[in-house]
Amino acid sequence: MRKLFCVQTGAEAARRESAGSPFTLNMNQYATKKTAAEGMLDIALFLANITHMKTVIEQGAGYRYYAAVLTLISFSLALQMVAGVLIVIIARRDLNVVSNQRRLESLNNMATGIIFATTVVNFFISFFGSKRTGFFRWLLARLHF
Repeated sequence: MRKLFCVQTGAEAARRESAGSPFTLNMNQYATKKTAAEGMLDIALFLANITHMKTVIEQGAGYRYYAAVLTLISFSLALQMVAGVLIVIIARRDLNVVSNQRRLESLNNMATGIIFATTVVNFFISFFGSKRTGFFRWLLARLHF
C-alpha cells in the first residue's frame, strides 16, 4: 500500500520533493498561510469596528449607549492590535525549528484567547451598538401582522 500523504519538516520535504515522492505537507508553509488568513480576517474586523465607531460618533452623545459603545469599540480595537502584533510575530518564526515550537504554541494560544475576547466584546458592541430605526415595526404594520 502506497502512502499518499505525510507530514514532514521543510528540509525533509525539499529532499523528497527532488526525488519525486508523493504529496508532502510542509507544516511551516501551512502554519504561515493559516496565520496570514487569520490576520486578514482580523484586519477586516478592525476596519468594520472603525466604521462602526465613526457611525456612533456621528450619532452624537445623545445616543443612549454612546459611552458604553465607544468604550467597547476602543477596547476591541486595542485587543485587535495586540492580536495583530502576535500574528505577525507568529508568522515570522519558523515552526520547524524545535526550539521555537514551545514559544510559538504559547503565542498561538495567547492570540487565540485574545481573538476570543475580541469576539465576546464585539458581541456586546452589536447588542448595544445599533440605534432603532423603526423599520421592523413599519414592515410588520405593512404586512398586517
